[in-house]
Amino acid sequence: MYKIAYIPLDERPCNYDFPSLLTGVKGTGPSAHEEVKLVRPSLNLMGDKKVPGNTEKIWEWLYEEVVDADGLILSLDTLLYGGIIPSRLHHLTLDECRNALARLSRIKEINPSVKIYAFNLIMRCPKYSSSDEEPDYYEDWGSEIFHYGKLHHLISAKLASEEEKNQYENLDQQLPKEIVKDYLSRRNINVEVNKLALEYVSNGMIDFMIIPQDDSAPYGWTAIDQQEVRGAIAAQHLELDVYMYPGADEVGCTLLARMLNSFKGMRPLVYPVFSSTHGPSVTPLYEDRPLMETLKYQILAAGGLMTSNLAEADIALFVNSPVEPMMEAAYQDQLSTKYQVNRNLIDFAEQLEYTVKVRNIPCVVGDVAFANGADLGLLKLLKRKNLLFSLAGYAGWNTSSNTLGTCIAQGMLHNIYGSTQAHTDFLALRYVEDAGYCSVVRKNITNNVLPELGYDYFLVDGKNGKISEIVKEQLTEFIKEHLNYEENVLLINECYMPWNRMFEIGLDVEHIKQD
Repeated sequence: MYKIAYIPLDERPCNYDFPSLLTGVKGTGPSAHEEVKLVRPSLNLMGDKKVPGNTEKIWEWLYEEVVDADGLILSLDTLLYGGIIPSRLHHLTLDECRNALARLSRIKEINPSVKIYAFNLIMRCPKYSSSDEEPDYYEDWGSEIFHYGKLHHLISAKLASEEEKNQYENLDQQLPKEIVKDYLSRRNINVEVNKLALEYVSNGMIDFMIIPQDDSAPYGWTAIDQQEVRGAIAAQHLELDVYMYPGADEVGCTLLARMLNSFKGMRPLVYPVFSSTHGPSVTPLYEDRPLMETLKYQILAAGGLMTSNLAEADIALFVNSPVEPMMEAAYQDQLSTKYQVNRNLIDFAEQLEYTVKVRNIPCVVGDVAFANGADLGLLKLLKRKNLLFSLAGYAGWNTSSNTLGTCIAQGMLHNIYGSTQAHTDFLALRYVEDAGYCSVVRKNITNNVLPELGYDYFLVDGKNGKISEIVKEQLTEFIKEHLNYEENVLLINECYMPWNRMFEIGLDVEHIKQD
């Protein structure tokens, strides 16, 4: 049995639960695969959105678990700051961060042979004004901080027009100096931490590392930080050991897949198929590069290689790709002409069915046609073709990278373990959450239920309140209409609101195969 100790990026299901669900763990016991034991800190050690996790106790837990562990998957943001949101809010000095990172050295003193995969985010800079996940002042100045960074980057790169230079000067006068100082000083410390972490890769303490870019853009503070860290990676000749690409909440799954592939001595070959000609060249929302370039990284990071020959592929990755300009899933009922004519979902579905049922090649579907939810038109075709539970993986949630990393990881585990109960349960979860909640129910409740009950998108009535009950009711109806068919029945055992808001959902979904 392989024992893997996992420090999640935060306590939300996508980070805390998804890797465990992929290995067949719904509680804290051994894997249903009987070959993987994934252990995590208890939830009471993790944080609660803006409240940091108990970093001291998490380090203690890690030192205890590493004694007999084969591998570690570590979020450095959790070990240093207490989670993803605290990494944007902390007031730690660089020396305090350096001392915290130094605690990594003790791990291999305890267990010299343990394999360590780590990840440490480039801090994001959202385009919009909201303090939900940012410092309080981002409510009033968020959009201005983003545009200030974008203009600063354009000017530095000598790409700014005279109008943009004037806009920059106006923002420089407008933004309160103390806010700019607080924001940029924290960014500077976080970048220095990224660079410090590289030293642990260089000296062999960390075997492999991902530096994900959360909600990135081609220009701005995040892109500036990315350039600096990329320069440090090159200076230390670590390009093959440290990957940097868009993503965040999927990285735990990605590194799990990479670690298991490494333990098994496997390098799966992945053949991509797209639903549109131009899709690979579209830069998805919240990202900084064409879809195809990120896709290459996602496959590599999970331990695979891309192939141009379907006959030699271990996995076929069917990518339902976006159209420029990319749309949000919640508004796909207002589908543009471009989305209708620049994609061919009929060919996509026919090719998928043939590859699964005739060629017998495991197929993963990365549903990234829209941001923040699944393509309901594709779901309809998958159901009509009776393919929903014949796939080796599926995802269609949040950003393109969140989706790709999740479904590729599932495909990698399917390549090792086949179609287990854990596998079909995770497929069921993805359809209910990505299609049912993200594409339908979330918008409906936000627009039609929350105002009547006096709540809003960012604040509902607790993790297990009336809103979660209504969500479960509507998702149950969605299942009856769109997902239950023939021998496949889906059951929601639990439904809750992890961060007391509408953006994410916590679900326990079971796939029941009828005889």
